[in-house]
Amino acid sequence: MLPGWGHHMHRNIPDKHRRYAKAMRTDSTKAENLMWQAMRNRQLEGFKFRRQVPTGGYILDFVCFEAQLIIEVDGGQHSESASDAVRDAYFRSQGFRVLRFWNDEVERNLDGVVMKIVAELMNRGE
Repeated sequence: MLPGWGHHMHRNIPDKHRRYAKAMRTDSTKAENLMWQAMRNRQLEGFKFRRQVPTGGYILDFVCFEAQLIIEVDGGQHSESASDAVRDAYFRSQGFRVLRFWNDEVERNLDGVVMKIVAELMNRGE
């Protein structure tokens, strides 16, 4: 677990991050909204996902703490940027797995994307 995580997470989040996360939620892309419709309310094998979660100085698109799985949905504009690599390495060092999907991949093939996520959820490094 990262410091400050747990039941009282919301207390450690600066207001500006919380406001930014809220703005991101209202400004989220079509692809993110499609993903959220597929993931919310424990629809994926009963796993609980949260969206736009501020943590470790980053805002995660989607995260399942139980399965330690982070899902990022990227527009093509910052394809495989160095900062993404640094961020992914940081979360991997904390025991998370990171899956990245492109917006157009989600919009064109949501079922395929969801199948990849479910496969990752079911294959928890056992």
